[in-house]
Amino acid sequence: MKWRALMWVLWPSFLIAGATSATVFALVDPLDIKFLGYIQVSRQLAYAVGFFLFWMMAAMSSALTLHMAPRGPLVDEFGDPI
Repeated sequence: MKWRALMWVLWPSFLIAGATSATVFALVDPLDIKFLGYIQVSRQLAYAVGFFLFWMMAAMSSALTLHMAPRGPLVDEFGDPI
């Protein structure tokens, strides 16, 4: 069950990271981005860092959703399943 829950978090967040980085980098040229005002990185590094940053943010969101999901059988006050 532990591996299944890990895949419930990582697979959707991977898909969202791919779509998000495709959208962001279609609108923003990585060579125009300067970090701390003067550090310029290559396109490949910006794409990789951006993808993994988006993946981490989406994975944290999915993990929080999984953490907050109810566990066990849900029953009402009469003991009937919901």
